[in-house]
Amino acid sequence: MQTRLTELLGCKYPIIQTAMGWVADAKLVAATGEAGGFGFLAGAVMTLEEIEQGILDIKTMTEAPFGVNFHMYVPHAEAIVDLCIAHRVRAVSYSRSPAAASIEKLKSAGIVCIPTVGAYKHAIKAVELGADALVVQGGEGGGHTGSVATTILLGQLKGRLSVPYAAAGGFRDGAGLIAAMALGADGIAMGTRFLLTEESPVPAKTKSVYLGTPPEEIVVSTRLDGLPQRMIANGYLRSLTQATSIGLLARALRNGFQFTRLTGGSMLAMLKSAWSMYRSGDVSLGQTLMAANAPMMIQEAMVKGDPEHGILPSGQVAGLIDDLPSVQRLVTDIMREADETSSRLAGTPQLGEKQE
Repeated sequence: MQTRLTELLGCKYPIIQTAMGWVADAKLVAATGEAGGFGFLAGAVMTLEEIEQGILDIKTMTEAPFGVNFHMYVPHAEAIVDLCIAHRVRAVSYSRSPAAASIEKLKSAGIVCIPTVGAYKHAIKAVELGADALVVQGGEGGGHTGSVATTILLGQLKGRLSVPYAAAGGFRDGAGLIAAMALGADGIAMGTRFLLTEESPVPAKTKSVYLGTPPEEIVVSTRLDGLPQRMIANGYLRSLTQATSIGLLARALRNGFQFTRLTGGSMLAMLKSAWSMYRSGDVSLGQTLMAANAPMMIQEAMVKGDPEHGILPSGQVAGLIDDLPSVQRLVTDIMREADETSSRLAGTPQLGEKQE
């Protein structure tokens, strides 16, 4: 299935595996590429050395193209850009506070810039800043997300973008792929569905919580870092809801210190980046100070295997998933169902036609 997205990224199928922190490691990215999709390495929670090693590991496992995700506002963002150029990765993904100079540098090196957006105005702005493609995530998506449902957001954007885009938020199968393309998208991007695969490094205990949670218990909260995030309503999230503002700030500062040590940065550099984000007008000062909360709290569940004392980012689609296939099986099943769905729709009589 060739679309503008597959032509741009060089993959076989219009299916993107998103860069989930602590989840999208080299093994998952390589498996996605081998299956015909396009995977992103979760560089946002890695040191510079870990990102480089991840890139090298992927290249030993597959010749398929892949991308790297990182935050443009981190102190060592320019070093990551240089690393991606040096290793000739196919694409980079990012979200908040893109730097126009960095985007131009990447584009000049032939690297595809494909940010994730969750609102119509952000999509338009991202293209104006030079994005080559977009991942457009509706409110059903996991992690940081917008307030507009995927189908409505796609409707807003249909016919209004000059670049290809993948739809995210609520996708898990071939019928969803065909639906997204019918609404104007050039493919789909999935996080939760790839999290729940054999190759995903997430501990079995945490995966079982995802498999057992209904859609109604996958909610949006701002208590983690001041921005809307969709996650499973577990005991830890309830404790955040009951915490005082002073308690949340103290937690944020502690997590910020731990996160800078983990990624090889310094607290001073992180505070400078936070101030820069605040001055850009994208987020409040409180939100910038709380930015490190998410990765550190997610680590408890995704790495340490303690789902009750960590945050569980999740799309609502987790409530419809009940299996843990290999990535190859997942992609194969999606494309088979997409073909079947397309054929079935092609054989459906048009409005006004008489059936024999």
